[in-house]
Formats: sequence, C-alpha cells, structure tokens
Amino acid sequence: MKGTTYEGSGRLRTVSVDVAPPGPGELQIAVAYCGLCGTDLHIVHGDMDARVKTPLVFGHEASGTVAAVGAGVQGWAVGDPLTVMPLLWDGTCAACLAGHQHICQNLVFVGIDSPGALQQRWNVPASIAVPLPGDLDLRTAALVEPAAVAVHDVRRSELQVGDRVVVLGGGPIGVLIACVAREAGAEVRVAEIDESRRSRIAALGFEVLDPAGTDLTAEVESWTGGVGADVVFEVSGAAAAVRATTALAKVRGTIVVVAIHAAAREIDLQRVFWRELRLLGARVYQRSDFERAIELLRRGVIPAAALISGVVPLEETATAVADLSAGRAMKILVDVAGQDRA
Repeated sequence: MKGTTYEGSGRLRTVSVDVAPPGPGELQIAVAYCGLCGTDLHIVHGDMDARVKTPLVFGHEASGTVAAVGAGVQGWAVGDPLTVMPLLWDGTCAACLAGHQHICQNLVFVGIDSPGALQQRWNVPASIAVPLPGDLDLRTAALVEPAAVAVHDVRRSELQVGDRVVVLGGGPIGVLIACVAREAGAEVRVAEIDESRRSRIAALGFEVLDPAGTDLTAEVESWTGGVGADVVFEVSGAAAAVRATTALAKVRGTIVVVAIHAAAREIDLQRVFWRELRLLGARVYQRSDFERAIELLRRGVIPAAALISGVVPLEETATAVADLSAGRAMKILVDVAGQDRA
C-alpha cells in the first residue's frame, strides 16, 4: 500500500508501505481522507525534528472504514465507518489519575509520536477508534478531529448564551471555534489579517475585523458599549494578538489560549490583575468533544464544504503543504484511498 512519509529536513516522499495485519486489540483502517493541519506543517518544515522519528508517516485528521478486526476486538465489523481520536495515555500519571487523560504527562499523539493516517492501511488500537454515523460522508468526517478541538476550546471557556466573543485568528481552527461558539448562543466577531480569509469568513455570516487596518480595542469597546468581550480566543499564534487579548476582555472576562506558541510571549499581567481576568489553556480534546463534533458536522452547523479548499491525491501532499504554508488554502484533504468518494 502507498503512504507519504516525512524524511527529515523538509523532505516528503510517497512510498510503498508494508501492511501488517492488525494485532490483538487493534483495528486496521482503510483510510479515506486525511486533513492537513498546522502541526503537520510544523513537522514538514522541520520544526519538530527533535521530537519525531523519521521516516514518519504522519497525519491525524482521518476518516475511513474498518478493513480488518484484530483478535479480541468487539463491536466492530469490516466496512464500519470511523474516525480516530489520536491520543494514547498511560493511565498512571498524576494527570490521568485526576481524570485528565487527554493531557497525560506521557501522552503519545498518534500521527506525530507514532505512525499516522497518510497511508492506505493504518493499524490503530480499537480504543481510539470513534464510530461515525452512516449518513456522514467520509470527506466531511475528515473534519471531526479539528472540529473536536473547537468544541473542547469552547467548552473550556464556559461561555453563556448571549456572550460576546472575539476570535483572534481566522484559520481553520479559528473558524471552527466561531461556528461552535455561535451554535452555543454567542455573538461572534473574528479578527483575521489575511484578506482572502476575511472574505471566506464573512461569507459564513460572521462579522470580520482586520487587525492591521483597524483599532481592535476601539472596535470591541464600541460593539460592547465599553464593557469588553466576555471571551477572547487566541488562535493566531502571533505575539501581537497575545498582547491584545487583555485589552479586549471585560472585567472578569475569559481568555482562552488555543494557538501553539513556539516562544514565550509578553502579556499584560497588570490588566489580568486589574480586571480579574481568567487565562485558560485549551489543548486537544476528550471523547465527548469528538461525539459533539460529529453531531455538529452531521447537522451542518459546521460548514464543511466551505472550509475544505481542495482535495489532492497522496502523491501531491507536498504541494498541499506548500499551498497551506503560503496561505493559499483554508483546509486541504489528502485523498489517501486514491478515489475521491465525494
């Protein structure tokens, strides 16, 4: 079977991958689609060379069907549609024992720390497989994992109906957060520096702000009558956005840090003190977030077709990475199976 591997130093190759039968407790997945995300770009750019073992078949935003069932696995049959929650925890560390398995202190992220979904047959523990409803097409289902990120982020914020929310960063996760927050009853505005992304976001019915061409603080104060936003999501990963968060949040407002920041950032702790702000981290997801994401995609709350910029064959993964890195696309799926089912 074919797969795409990261070879190190920014090199990708499509290769022949040996297929082993699923081991005890495993499912073998016939991968249909795999979405590419910011973490995948970091891998290909070499930013994670100290972590990943090459050659690595990467990718974790997957949809597919069961190709084979390993010994001892119950409740699954060949042909069942599924996605994967790509987290493996040890169950023994302090975080796991406190009920926070998704942020296990020894977490293995499948597709980064172990082989991922950019291969036509993929063996995974049955424990991380998540069933899909039969009426959810597999192209749309490739968005379950990033949608689950957004569901988790919004749940962490504890936003209420009627809250005013600012999302800093209008990439795929930012847009997904905006969609989930709107479904939860919030009024949402998205700040995005890229003009083409602003147009796409506006087409989804959101008010969009240009942080390079407007005073974000003044805009939010005008919108909220001088109160400030109830919740601010920092999704851009930019230092300027981090500095802006504390000026945008209301007294006892909430700031949720979603983006992965490679370096320490400056933040106005005087403002955090003065307004009694809450500063929260939000990392990955839990099983309930996956289930909620599937529901939202199935109902069309998350506009999958509008978010997917294109679908490419496995051999063009490098081209897709280049397009995403240059900002020429929102979300690109890799047609791993070699036959676009949409």
